[in-house]
Amino acid sequence: MRKFPFSAQILLGLVLGAALGFLAREGDLSWLAGTLDTVGGLFVQLLKLAVPPLVFTAIVVSVVSLRGVANAARLALRTLLWFGVTALIAVSLGIGIGLLTNPGRGVSLDVGGATAPKTTGSWTDFLTGIVPTNPVGAFVEGNVLQIVFLALVVGAAALLVGAAAEPFVELNRAVLAIVQKALWWVIRLAPIGTLGLIGHAVAAYGWDLLAPLAKFTTAVYVGCAVVLFVVYPLLLVTAGRLNPLRFFAGAWPAIELAFVSRSSVGTMPVTQRSVERLGVPREYASFAVPFGATTKMDGCAAIYPALAAIFVAQVFGVDLGVGDYLLIAFVSVVGSAATAGLTGAIVMLTLTLSTLGLPLAGAGLLLAIDPILDMIRTATNVAGQAVVPTIVAAREGILDRDAYANAGRRDLTDADGTDADGTDADGTADRPAHRDDLTPAPA
Repeated sequence: MRKFPFSAQILLGLVLGAALGFLAREGDLSWLAGTLDTVGGLFVQLLKLAVPPLVFTAIVVSVVSLRGVANAARLALRTLLWFGVTALIAVSLGIGIGLLTNPGRGVSLDVGGATAPKTTGSWTDFLTGIVPTNPVGAFVEGNVLQIVFLALVVGAAALLVGAAAEPFVELNRAVLAIVQKALWWVIRLAPIGTLGLIGHAVAAYGWDLLAPLAKFTTAVYVGCAVVLFVVYPLLLVTAGRLNPLRFFAGAWPAIELAFVSRSSVGTMPVTQRSVERLGVPREYASFAVPFGATTKMDGCAAIYPALAAIFVAQVFGVDLGVGDYLLIAFVSVVGSAATAGLTGAIVMLTLTLSTLGLPLAGAGLLLAIDPILDMIRTATNVAGQAVVPTIVAAREGILDRDAYANAGRRDLTDADGTDADGTDADGTADRPAHRDDLTPAPA
């Protein structure tokens, strides 16, 4: 298996999982469906286990590492600007597809039995929830937004303190290396996790359940696919003067893992390694990727809430005007951080619905198929998290274009970061400094 490409392993798991899921559903094999659910659930649970220490230490180290990057403030601002630009494009596309397809018209659903999700979002919750009342509680509860806030403050303080804070920074680097090494072992199990996750999805969601929402599901997948395979390639060509095929060759393992795991943060080590192999400097990638993994969500926070808001409005017979569509765009661009660390895109959807004055119960209509939608949404999120730093690095003249051209020749299957034959893409022996390393290099 070490010589079997990582992407091929995941593809094999997907095919076998779909076949076993179909067998479990058609043969009414509850034991097989339960086994697939358990296997997939354990894989996701292992990914989530590493999230709090991974996010905190990665952001602390990345903030401190910015002191070794020329024009660090400029890079950070450019990154945020491109996050906003791509989010605006994605939400505009979502609104456009919603107006073209009218996903909620003619849908026969029992709206009387719909209830609002237990977890909802609001601007007040976002503003008051960003600062934890108890720093330990943020880690225990897995509140990623609060962990990000704490990490940014601690990282900035360590940066200003300087040499006196170096032991603390080194401790964070060591913890980050340990967590990412352990997480890489989990990622190596992705083919098995894929088998369980896809198998359970096929066994649980048959056509009878998907049929009433087929138009909406198709609209979400089409919208995300257009962003993935049209918008991002156009931005790479026009803004970065880069070959999109080379980008997908390098970033595909992260996109693929995101699709099956439905976790941007859990995929973060693979995303960061992919971005670095595309030629983005480690010091910059170690800032942009962790920050994007918690706030950059073109699928969950742009395309999906736009389409879902139109769907809910049409199902409940509410007419939306131009002002409402502008409000959807504003919420998507500004409010995406409110979804950080929360399951799926339900919180972002309820935030959008409440801002528009639409029934929150409408979100309950989509809960049944949310895992199916979350696969393509998360893949789109992660692709955007890799596209932005690549474009910014290219525009700032810090992208290693030779590494970008050869990124697709390298595989991510080996935990030690080497190809199956122990060499880099150029055929030379791997540099020792890069072996067993998923962490940002010290500044």
